[in-house]
Amino acid sequence: LKTTTLAVVLSVAVAACAQSQETNQEPDAGEDQTMQQPQVKGPQVLLETSMGSILLGFYPDQAPLSVENFLAYVEAGHYDGLVFHRVIPDFMIQAGGHEADLTARDGGRESIRNESDNGLSNARGTIAMARTGDPHSASSQFFINHADNTFLNFGANPQSPNGWGYTVFGIVLEGMDVVDAIAAVQTGNAGGMQNVPVEAVTIVSASVVQP
Repeated sequence: LKTTTLAVVLSVAVAACAQSQETNQEPDAGEDQTMQQPQVKGPQVLLETSMGSILLGFYPDQAPLSVENFLAYVEAGHYDGLVFHRVIPDFMIQAGGHEADLTARDGGRESIRNESDNGLSNARGTIAMARTGDPHSASSQFFINHADNTFLNFGANPQSPNGWGYTVFGIVLEGMDVVDAIAAVQTGNAGGMQNVPVEAVTIVSASVVQP
């Protein structure tokens, strides 16, 4: 398992004021860097979860590699049966790499280049790529921002190599109430991980749909 820096970022933000492991790095929230999100384009993805449906739209012009990568995992059935293994209210909910027993599922694709310098903000409801401390290590894991996490944006953390943040590549179009419900579940420690839902929240299926 990869240790996420996102956890480090959250702890730093709290100390100054979170992957399983793949969300990562850090810090000062600084001034508000909220940016206006563009219009979504192209195919959408419907996540049917054990707590309801979430419809995702994407930004292929701003994050082409991340969108292509995510859609490829969806079309391969990679996300079907996986769980939200890391849930932190008022921060984010993370999925894409673990079975219900927290066994890791390898998607078999190469990591992609970080695209967090695309001008998009980690605003509430956006979806972003999780990664390790290596800025270019994103693969299958993703998270949905449950709050405006501008400290995860490109250039927001002076300690991050070359200013790299977390790549925003899409947004929740429908089902933010489901995201809120997932963020509110009871969590604990399991499988050497923190913030794991006590009762598994499963992605029953993920499918590409046309708008």
